[in-house]
Amino acid sequence: MPDSSPPPSPNSPWENGWAPDSSRAPGTRRLYLAGALAITTIVVCVTAIVVTDKQTDDTSRTKKADPTAPAGADGPGLLSYASPSKQSTPTPDEHKSNPASAKAPGTTPSATAGPSSKPAAKSPSPSKSTSSHGSSSGTSGSSSSTAWKSVRSVNYPDRYWQVSGDFVKLNPAGSAAARRAATFKLVKGLANSSCYSFTTADGSYLRHRNFILRAERNDGSSLFKQDATFCPRPSPYSGAVMLESVNYPGRFLRHQDFQLRLDRYQDSTLYRSDSAFRLVAGLD
Repeated sequence: MPDSSPPPSPNSPWENGWAPDSSRAPGTRRLYLAGALAITTIVVCVTAIVVTDKQTDDTSRTKKADPTAPAGADGPGLLSYASPSKQSTPTPDEHKSNPASAKAPGTTPSATAGPSSKPAAKSPSPSKSTSSHGSSSGTSGSSSSTAWKSVRSVNYPDRYWQVSGDFVKLNPAGSAAARRAATFKLVKGLANSSCYSFTTADGSYLRHRNFILRAERNDGSSLFKQDATFCPRPSPYSGAVMLESVNYPGRFLRHQDFQLRLDRYQDSTLYRSDSAFRLVAGLD
């Protein structure tokens, strides 16, 4: 009768007569695998460090060979101690302030005279502080007591202040009589010696009354002295001044329809050109 017993199970060595290998400690295979993995990791890290150092050396040699290479070309994350960029040295005039209110007449930007002339830039309201006397074409305050002057318009350079009847108008000076009527003695201001007063050949003074400029005899009153005193202020036109009333600060002499009058300051090109005058040598 054939043997029909089942084959021994490999999971039950004690049942089939063989015993496990006791010469090797349990878990040795796992230790071998962990050690091999550790060695592999170390080899990879060392290789990466060597490659990185080699690239850094190559980059350094490239920079030394090419001095024109820009700073920081070794890539983001690496600090570069490049020399600071050169800064342009400012010219002496770059940091000098020159406000219009501090300029004396005749030192402001030049402008072309004529009906259509405009200031180079919009200027602020004229300063009320007393400025130095005269202009490039005028005289200083120290010699104004004996200076004969004519007052020429900036935007109508062929027209001058001229006594016409009792009023002062802006007219051409073509004849000898017109030139004589357009010549005045520039003297120290009756109400303020830092400012100007204008006298005619017959001894009359130019004064404003009802805000209209006219020629009248001095009556010795305080009002007359103030009405006949005008202070020069900076103008946006080269060599020109604006004349401010002593007793009406903020009002300046300007021509309107060729009539000289005292008008409140306006921030406009037309007003600034109408109120800008040059004190030139007397026509007569």
